[in-house]
Amino acid sequence: MKTIGLIGGMGWESSKLYYERTNKKINESLGGSHSARTIMVSVDFAEIEKLTFKNDWNAIGQIVANCAKQLENAGADIVLLCTNLIHIVSDQIKKNISIPFLHIADATGEAIKAQELNKILLLGTKYTMEKDFYTQILKESYGLKVIIPNEPDRNEIHRIIYRELLKGQFTETSKQSVIKIIEKAQSHGAEGAILGCTELPMLIGENNVTIPTFDTGEIHVNTAVKWSLE
Repeated sequence: MKTIGLIGGMGWESSKLYYERTNKKINESLGGSHSARTIMVSVDFAEIEKLTFKNDWNAIGQIVANCAKQLENAGADIVLLCTNLIHIVSDQIKKNISIPFLHIADATGEAIKAQELNKILLLGTKYTMEKDFYTQILKESYGLKVIIPNEPDRNEIHRIIYRELLKGQFTETSKQSVIKIIEKAQSHGAEGAILGCTELPMLIGENNVTIPTFDTGEIHVNTAVKWSLE
C-alpha cells in the first residue's frame, strides 16, 4: 500500500471527510483491521481566505506547494489537495514535487465519463465556476460540455459556501436554494451536477435531485485509494 499525502484545512470539515473516507475505503478493499497510510499537512484557512479575496494566487501557491514538499519529504507517494478551488495553483504544486499530484478535476472527469454523460453543471465558488482551471480539464481532456449558473445564482452559491458551509453551517434554506439552481440547470439540459466544493455534498446529495450528483471529494479519495493499492 502506498502512502497518500493530504493537504487539508480548506476547510477542515471536508479535510476530516477525506481522512475518514480514505480509511473506510482501504478497509473495504482489504478488510480486517486495515487502515490507510496517510500523512496530512493542514493550513490555517483564515490566511488562505484572506489571500483568495485579494486574488493573490501566487502567495497561495507558495503555501500549498510548500505543504506538498513537506508531504513528499515525510514519505508520501502521492499528493491530494482536499479542496476544489485551490487546484487553481496546481502547476505550482507540481513544479515543487517529484511525486504524482492527483488533480480533482481529472478524477471527476473520469467518473462522469464512466456514466456516459455529456452536459454537466458545475457548482462551486465563483472562482471555480468562472475561471478555466477546472472547466478546461473537463472540456479538453474528457469532452464534456460544462454549464454554470447565471450570475445571481453564482453569487448565492458563493455566499453559501463562504458564509455558511466553510463555517460548518448547513441550513435547510440554503439546501433548497442549491436544489432549485440544479433543477433550473436540469431544465436546460444538464445531465448531472458536479458538487465542485468539497463541503457541498454535506448540504445536498443525490436523493435531493433527480440527476446524478458528483461528490468530488469522494471521487478524489476513491481514485487515490485505487492508485495506492495498485
